[in-house]
Amino acid sequence: MNIALIGYGKMGHMIESICKERGHNIVSIIDVDNQDDFESAAFASADVAIEFTSPTAAYGNYLRAWKAGVKVVSGSTGWMKDHGDDVRRACTEEGKTLFWASNFSIGVAIFSAVNRYLAKIMNQFSQYDVRMSEIHHVHKLDAPSGTAITLAEEIIADLDRKTSWVKGEQHLADGTVEGTNDAAPDQLAIESIRRDEVPGIHTICYDSDADSITITHDAHSRKGFALGAVLAAEYTKEHEGLLTTKDLFKF
Repeated sequence: MNIALIGYGKMGHMIESICKERGHNIVSIIDVDNQDDFESAAFASADVAIEFTSPTAAYGNYLRAWKAGVKVVSGSTGWMKDHGDDVRRACTEEGKTLFWASNFSIGVAIFSAVNRYLAKIMNQFSQYDVRMSEIHHVHKLDAPSGTAITLAEEIIADLDRKTSWVKGEQHLADGTVEGTNDAAPDQLAIESIRRDEVPGIHTICYDSDADSITITHDAHSRKGFALGAVLAAEYTKEHEGLLTTKDLFKF
C-alpha cells in the first residue's frame, strides 16, 4: 500500500516503522510545518492516510485528505462533539471514508468486547454500582480519554441503571485535583489521572457490599496502538464509509 502520515509525533514515528515492517510505502508525511503538502501529488497517491494529531486539527485534516481523494484512518479524539454529525454525513451521504477509533489496540478491542459482555451480565444485579478510571501521560490534552468515553457509552447501552457519563475527579499533571467522583445514581463518573509517561490504563469496577469485580487494560507501550492503526489502514483500502474497530475485529 501507499500510506500517508498526518502527524509525526511519537505515534507517527512508530506507525512509520510498522508500515515499513509490513512492506508498505510511506509516500507523504505531513506535520505542522508542511501543511501545503496536502495539495501535493505525493499525498494524493496514498491509498490511505493515517492521522494522529490533536482535537482541534483532526476535522480539518479529514476535509483536506478527502479533498485529495484519500481515505483516512484516525485515532485523534476530542473532535466528535463539534464535528461528529458532519463526519457521519460525509461518510454516509457524500462517499467519504473514515476509519475512526478512540483506540486501535487489539487488546483494547478485546477489552471492549469483555466490557460489553460484563455490562449485559451486571444489568441483572442492581446491587453492583460501576465506576471507571483512566490514567494517561501528562501530555494528553483531553480528559476523559476517548477510549474511556467509548467504554462508558458501551456500559450505558447495556446497563439500564446508567443513562449518561460525567467527568469525575481530574488528577492534573501538576498534582492538583479538580472535580468529584460523586454522581447521581444514573450517572457513570469517569476519573482521569495524568501521570508521568503512562501509555494508557483503563479500569472498570463493579462494586457491591459483598465484593468487587474489576477489569483493567494496561498498555505497556504505544506499539499496540500503532499496529492496530496499520491493520485498520489495510482494511480501509478495501472498504468505504464510516468504519470502526467493530468492522475490523469481529467479536
